Amino acid sequence: MQKVNIVCVGKIKEEFYRSAVSEYLKRLSRFAKVEIKEIAEDSLEAEAKDILRAVRGYKIALCIEGKKLSSEGLAKEVRALCDKGEEMTFVIGSSTGLSETVKEVADLKLSFSDMTFPHQLMRVILLEQVYRAFMINSGSAYHK
Repeated sequence: MQKVNIVCVGKIKEEFYRSAVSEYLKRLSRFAKVEIKEIAEDSLEAEAKDILRAVRGYKIALCIEGKKLSSEGLAKEVRALCDKGEEMTFVIGSSTGLSETVKEVADLKLSFSDMTFPHQLMRVILLEQVYRAFMINSGSAYHK
């Protein structure tokens, strides 16, 4: 089974975000084993050390200056990693972003938008898009 990791800074406090995360984790369970690792908020340098200890496989850093992909484009990236049997780790920074150290080790810097999103909401958006990628790759009508 495909392994997908999400390393994120901070905890989700709001129940509605936790419920959405839980729903997408349940949906994704038919395609992948998803593990979420929460890193304590700290200075960017301290967060970077914890993040770098937690990342495995192909590293995808979510940052505003990253590459923008369509849902189909992300599905293609996910399919290529799955075809190679490669574990993937998505990294979501705190409200202060990600350190340059983390961005430098990333195999892919990915931007979901030029807009800024709360990092708790970004976790939900990321999980939905990863789920959508697996659904696109399975030929499901979910994406339509």
